[in-house]
Amino acid sequence: MITDRPKHGWAESFLVYRNPRVVAMLFLGFSAGLPILLVFGTLSAWLRVEGVDKTTIGFVSWVALAYGLKFFWSPLIDRAPLPVLGKALGQRRSWMLLAQVGVIYGLVGMASSDPVNHLEATILFAVITAFSSATQDITIDAWRIEAIGEDFQGAMAGAYQLGYRLGMIVAGGGAFSLAYYYSWPVAYLFMAGFMLIGPVMVMIIGEPEHPAVAAADRSLPPLVRLRRWFVAAVINPFREFFQRQGAFALVILAFIMVYRISDITLGVMANPFYIDMGYSELEIGLVTKTVGPFVTIAGALVGGVLVMRYGKMRMLLAGSVLVVLTNLLFAWLATREAELLWLILVVGADNLAAGIATTTFVAYLSGLTNKAYTATQYALFSSIMLLLAKFVAGFSGMVVDATSYPVFFIYAAALGIPSIGLILVLIRREQREVVE
Repeated sequence: MITDRPKHGWAESFLVYRNPRVVAMLFLGFSAGLPILLVFGTLSAWLRVEGVDKTTIGFVSWVALAYGLKFFWSPLIDRAPLPVLGKALGQRRSWMLLAQVGVIYGLVGMASSDPVNHLEATILFAVITAFSSATQDITIDAWRIEAIGEDFQGAMAGAYQLGYRLGMIVAGGGAFSLAYYYSWPVAYLFMAGFMLIGPVMVMIIGEPEHPAVAAADRSLPPLVRLRRWFVAAVINPFREFFQRQGAFALVILAFIMVYRISDITLGVMANPFYIDMGYSELEIGLVTKTVGPFVTIAGALVGGVLVMRYGKMRMLLAGSVLVVLTNLLFAWLATREAELLWLILVVGADNLAAGIATTTFVAYLSGLTNKAYTATQYALFSSIMLLLAKFVAGFSGMVVDATSYPVFFIYAAALGIPSIGLILVLIRREQREVVE
């Protein structure tokens, strides 16, 4: 028996998407989803087209480790106000705007770089983009959690995923199409232009209510004030989580760590795989970065409704199983000729599973946070989710070079099995708590 039971009717579950703050998440999700492919999958394709070897591409993907390390600077964003901007826009929106400007700068820099003769410069600007994008994620996640109640987090996650995937469509299919007809630098310049949606949205949304930060006692010595700030901003968020969850916090963190490892590992080699299979850049852009994400959007919205209807735990289990099964389809695809129909079916199934799983997971992580430490705790959870996954994914090129694409995809799917076991442990814990 799973303890999550239906709490809302079907009509109420669907109408949740009419909430203005849920609608706002659509645009913030777009701003968050645009940069990540440009330093991950799309960048991998650009490098492969330019003749960069697969092992190097795998190591370059470590740029995205910034998303897994963001908990290091999240306390600063959670507690430190920005001068001028902080007073004008508030804590969340001011940091959000600064991060978005950083993303735009990084993308323009990537567009002006030469990955063939000066790969180091391309990587440097990719690091700037990834760091700024990860910082934006911290602020958007905090706004999402603070702006509305927990019952609506599934819908917020669904709207976020809708916008996020639309951003990925632009950064994927849009970038591939622009690269096909023009060039990769032109594609990245257009992506920098699309990022302007983020700053515009910052000016529209309101600052959410969140616990006020106590002012520092100026009569105390500077070192004492620094120590107190460090304890309040860095130590207390982590201490509160472990005090609330006890020793079981380690199980929760282990689950978070392995949940995305399967699809992230597969994602590094997906575009090089399509290229090596013989698909054109236009086919890859239209099918895997346009059609596929639209299926993901459907999965994300359905996932938000199902979380509202059935709760998080059931959908976590279903989503995790679906991700493993659909990843195995790539091993089958690798044994086929490059036929467009099979590509559409496999990518569609994979993206549907990803949409359901990701929406549910975001809702689950949101429910773990304490609003007194929203940005820091959520950054910790999302960083842990990505840190191991991105590190393991960096070796994906070596696995392909040492074996084959079918073996690699089976390996990637197998990486998702531990998450299924840990979800069952989480469910059993909830069952015991109900009985007690």
